[in-house]
Amino acid sequence: MIRVDNLSKHFGSLVVLRDITTEIKKGEIISVIGPSGTGKSTFLRCLNLLETPTGGAIFIDGIPVLDKHTNVPEIRRRMGMVFQSFNLYAHLTVIGNLTIGPVKLLGKSKQEAESKAIELLKLVGLAEKAEAYPDELSGGQKQRVAIARCMAMEPEILLFDEPTSALDPTMVSEVLAVIRRLSREGMTMIIVTHEMEFAHTISSRVFYMDEGIIYEEGTAQQIFENPQKEKTRAFINRVRSLNYHIQSRDYDLYALQGEIAAFCEKHLVGAKATGHVIHITEEVLILQREFHDVDIRLAWSEKEEFLQLTCESAGPSFNPLDEEAVEDDLPVRLIRARCSEVDYLYRDGKNVLILKMKGE
Repeated sequence: MIRVDNLSKHFGSLVVLRDITTEIKKGEIISVIGPSGTGKSTFLRCLNLLETPTGGAIFIDGIPVLDKHTNVPEIRRRMGMVFQSFNLYAHLTVIGNLTIGPVKLLGKSKQEAESKAIELLKLVGLAEKAEAYPDELSGGQKQRVAIARCMAMEPEILLFDEPTSALDPTMVSEVLAVIRRLSREGMTMIIVTHEMEFAHTISSRVFYMDEGIIYEEGTAQQIFENPQKEKTRAFINRVRSLNYHIQSRDYDLYALQGEIAAFCEKHLVGAKATGHVIHITEEVLILQREFHDVDIRLAWSEKEEFLQLTCESAGPSFNPLDEEAVEDDLPVRLIRARCSEVDYLYRDGKNVLILKMKGE
């Protein structure tokens, strides 16, 4: 139904999309996930020409969308788009918002448009709000009206640009329930979303976007349960990381501890776990023999709720957690007591110490 060949989009010298090629079949539900700023919304806006691509080609049922002879308004009518910010007409009632498009653009009679509008409002659970104005509705209700308004134009494809991002968390489920219902009716949908569990359960396929490309794609099961690429795995597990480089024995311990504390606070790591990881980092560094090239990496997995501390130090092979190899084994015992997993290996001329602990 949709074919994209080598799609690119530049804003001046900023490359937002580069060489995206994919196909979407009729009835598929595609969830587009990935970090902010990686081109997800721009990809949607290029599909219906709210943004003009810099290069490449887009085909809707074989029609070249970017061809100068193509009837762009007709193509746009085949694709409804639901935005983050509702975009309802404040001076019109709910039913007025749903009927204005079909009457003015599709040539339907007012009676026919109103009859269809009531059906759609029943579909999204808001028939009783037909005569209300947008400012009388909650955020979730406004978004459901926005979905119904899109459906009133009888689109073949629905594009959702983070439809729940502007909502209070208590209202998210009602909008997602409507999208689920549409999915059961065979509507082709492309959904940019940060709702991972929703994307997992509803999607035919998932696109993980990063660096302006579709970095990895596959079924929901493949992407969420067995991603193949490192950046996808880090995103799915919601891994956040802090890196700190040490080049001398006279490193600033308090600056390092301050960065760890700020990192943990930012990602809502518990106070007890924060204290443990600060202490363990200090003990690990006490055990180091070489300081000219030491990398400390702290990773937090929000999904699995664990902290992983990795210390890489250049020099001859030396396992700092070998109690027989160190003069004072108290730091070793403290580290082992507070970590759920401890691992050491020597690779590429570096000693690598990997410690895991719960983020409680």
